[in-house]
Amino acid sequence: MNPTETPTDRTMKRVETDGGVPMEDDQESTADAAKADGGTEKLVDVSPSHSVPDDDDDVRTRSTETAITTRDLNVYYGDEQALDGVSMDIYEHDVTALIGPSGCGKSTFLRTINRMNDMIDVCRVEGDVEFGGKNVYDDDVDPVALRRKIGMVFQAPNPFPKSIRDNVAYGLKIQGYDGDVDARVEKALKSAALWDEVKDQLDSSGLDLSGGQQQRLCIARAIAPDPEVVLMDEPTSALDPVAASKIEDLIDDLAEEYTVIIVTHNMQQAARISDRTAVFLTGGRLVEYDDTTKIFEDPEEQRVEDYITGKFG
Repeated sequence: MNPTETPTDRTMKRVETDGGVPMEDDQESTADAAKADGGTEKLVDVSPSHSVPDDDDDVRTRSTETAITTRDLNVYYGDEQALDGVSMDIYEHDVTALIGPSGCGKSTFLRTINRMNDMIDVCRVEGDVEFGGKNVYDDDVDPVALRRKIGMVFQAPNPFPKSIRDNVAYGLKIQGYDGDVDARVEKALKSAALWDEVKDQLDSSGLDLSGGQQQRLCIARAIAPDPEVVLMDEPTSALDPVAASKIEDLIDDLAEEYTVIIVTHNMQQAARISDRTAVFLTGGRLVEYDDTTKIFEDPEEQRVEDYITGKFG
């Protein structure tokens, strides 16, 4: 990867390759080059989406501390089992991608972390989800308080029919924050890479923004209460390639302050933006979980390689 490559350069490359998915000729030439160099052919390009800084001090440090731990996690919707015995450690300030075919339990796993599944009457959860040293399903855990610490961004942008300022400040007002709300709104919008675009129109409706701007507004709303973890359920699937690229670059920046867990159907996206990748396959089972480079270049499980190379799913 060219360390001098700008975000615009990266964006245009993604647009030129059909929204981030390399065209067939590019895949073949990349494979031929790898073989010519005597290297191992990569299943998916795992070059990071963000520019590599010249100063090593600016590189995000990988943590060995766990943010969330699940042990023997089983989730049922009525008689149907959606997750089957999922155990994994998710690390602080990592970007963890959850991939797998539709219906494999990725989104169920994500919603289980901050108890969004509580809103589904037929949902039943067994096993442990530990956050802050405590099982979030203990009787004395307040789900609303939990969601202040574990924010969520959904697949389609869902701003409220309120001003941009009130959208971002919504969570702060709900929790009775009595500090400088405007300062927190500005900080959240800057963190979501939206401040420069909206700072002169904070009283305008959030619904007047473009789709990509609305999604970044939702990210600002999620991080304004200062959570520790941000969950993202396919946050770019409803966006055009240029808007999606901005979100991808933003995710790496967010990991400086938050632990980010993202569900995506786009394997190239997972390879670009994540530090670790979890592969869920049929039956709600976690098949493999490792560093993203390992998953996409040399997976342990043949089923994972088959899925990544498009043999099923």
